[in-house]
Amino acid sequence: MLNRFTTVFTAVTLACLGTAAQAGLLVRFVEGAPKDRFEIRNEGSCAIGASTLTLDLSLSAGGLIFDVTGRGAGVEVFQPFEVVRGQSALAALPQVTDGQDQLELKITDLPPGGVIAFTIDVDDTLGARAITVSGAEITGATVSHLSAQASDTAVFTAEATAELAQAPC
Repeated sequence: MLNRFTTVFTAVTLACLGTAAQAGLLVRFVEGAPKDRFEIRNEGSCAIGASTLTLDLSLSAGGLIFDVTGRGAGVEVFQPFEVVRGQSALAALPQVTDGQDQLELKITDLPPGGVIAFTIDVDDTLGARAITVSGAEITGATVSHLSAQASDTAVFTAEATAELAQAPC
């Protein structure tokens, strides 16, 4: 009986190890002064090829918006969109207008362990301190990843992170 159990257990374990690797993206929001930061990290073992990553703040608990100019929907300090890491992984830089609540990044190639990071000002439109955004205020915002092979959407947690699981490579 023990030998049969060991054989079945070994077969199941080897079958699981033999499946295609899962590519995953971890998206993290970091509140900062004067610039807020988003980091997109490929935590999987597969490269992320031609695809679109969309940050959507419209359902965030704080009614978050991007504040990129001194005139418009934002308050006080503003910061334009600026890639600080991984620009070569992007097809082009997005045009972000003041007050918008969505942003699209066109990814060309993000290797395993690769990071795309950008700074921008994010303002709260519902709270008392519009220029300071806590992790709880980004709760409910979403991030979506769409490629020819798969699509996935994740919701930001109160810890200001969202994790996307991708199709096997």
